Amino acid sequence: MLSNLFYPKVLQVVPSNNFEVYAYLNDGSVRLFDVKPLLKEGTVFEPLMDIHTFKEKLAVINGTVAWDMGGGRDPYKCIDIDPLTVFEQKIVPDPLEVK
Repeated sequence: MLSNLFYPKVLQVVPSNNFEVYAYLNDGSVRLFDVKPLLKEGTVFEPLMDIHTFKEKLAVINGTVAWDMGGGRDPYKCIDIDPLTVFEQKIVPDPLEVK
């Protein structure tokens, strides 16, 4: 029965200064996604090599980590990561939690 299946959805994202993204998921977890391995010249991820672009364009689009490259949150003009890939990352403490 499909109603018993869980599908991860990203609800919020917070960029780091080290090309990482804290992703808040619908299961209550916070996952840390390291984007550095994807940042290569000649790839779709090349524009994100600029830390300002990386941080300023980061958004949640279609329930996942994305970069809004075209503006207007157009899913056809973004760079996004499969939410299952984000879900497979390690769980980390909430960086926004006040201690």
